[in-house]
Amino acid sequence: MLSVVTDDGSTQSGSLIDEIVREGARRMLAAALEAEVNQCIAGLAAETDERGHRLVVRNGHHRSRTVVTAAGPVEVTGPRVNDRRIDDETGERKRFSSKIFAPWCRKSPKVSEVLPLLYLHGLSSGDFVPALEQCLGGAVGLSPATVTRLTKQWQDDHATFQDRDLSDRDYVYVWADGVHPKVRLGQAHSCVLVLLGVRLDGTKELVALAEGLRESTESWADLLRDCRRRGMRDPELVVGDGAMGVWKALGEVFPAARHQRCWVHKARNVTNCLPKSAQPGAVKAMQEIYNAEDRAHAEKAIEAYARTYGAKWPKAVARITNDADELLAFYDSPAEHWVHLRTTNPIESTFSTVKLRTKVTRGAGSPAAALAMVFKLVESAQARWRAITGAHLVLLVRAGARFESGVLVERAEVAA
Repeated sequence: MLSVVTDDGSTQSGSLIDEIVREGARRMLAAALEAEVNQCIAGLAAETDERGHRLVVRNGHHRSRTVVTAAGPVEVTGPRVNDRRIDDETGERKRFSSKIFAPWCRKSPKVSEVLPLLYLHGLSSGDFVPALEQCLGGAVGLSPATVTRLTKQWQDDHATFQDRDLSDRDYVYVWADGVHPKVRLGQAHSCVLVLLGVRLDGTKELVALAEGLRESTESWADLLRDCRRRGMRDPELVVGDGAMGVWKALGEVFPAARHQRCWVHKARNVTNCLPKSAQPGAVKAMQEIYNAEDRAHAEKAIEAYARTYGAKWPKAVARITNDADELLAFYDSPAEHWVHLRTTNPIESTFSTVKLRTKVTRGAGSPAAALAMVFKLVESAQARWRAITGAHLVLLVRAGARFESGVLVERAEVAA
């Protein structure tokens, strides 16, 4: 029942609108649980014992418990089921388990998802309860001790992720980047090394996430060798910035992979060599290169860029001409994929919310805990990643099909 409303439109437990929302959530959840149990019992009505009595029947309700949801704390009383079925294989008693409301559930996945984000924004475990009380009207089950247990679980989740078998996955394209999310890591110059891949069906997936030094060949080689050890095969194309460490490590561990330099990073490097007055024109000239209709036109655009800027700013021109092959590698892929392969934007955009923070996380406890926070944030974001355009063409790329100017010219045999 709703509480008594005061003159200012609030109740003892918060605003009236929030309480109405929580009451609606409680009733909808109760109705869903009743419907789930009724459907289950109806579907098992034919299962009876030797006396003709049903093996699965209703048996009142469980004790009520409070669950923290995005609508705030909701009190739930789930129906109880008496399940007397026996598993033929194990000989053990079967038990009905709700898919909506698991026995161990004390908070919704959405609430669990926001915790690493709060942690990354500098809240210590003791700050979680008052912070969440402001938006949820309470923080039942989220004591500092609970949060500490969760952070330990996140570290275990990250360790399991980093050790999983990769032989059943095939990453055709891979983005590689070292990002600085301003969390406390093991060394002053450490960053988070990230590998993100495109599978045969065109979906994006986090491949690996570990601490290392962005410019260090050995840091990248350790990460790549570990992926190779777990069954990862050579990608067709790897997209990364100008950090030499990753390219030297790729040549050692995945020598068959072609290299594509990120145009966003390259544009930053080029403009750093130019006076401000010349930067807008140079940026437009570079856009003419990577937005060209095909490789031939892109090469002509590079020549035009060199003629315009070569005499006054040879370093700015050399940064393009010296890496021309790796800057234009994406032109050998399907045109539908070009927009994805020109930059490391899939990684940059995922980490943008973290990288915008202005202060280092306090109280992460250890580099492992800080890295686990980053991992959980990326894991949450991964559920919203979209497949690349022209996803059906990824299989052809892996099969060795040849593309010129983004168009398929030679169809390879694709394994069934």
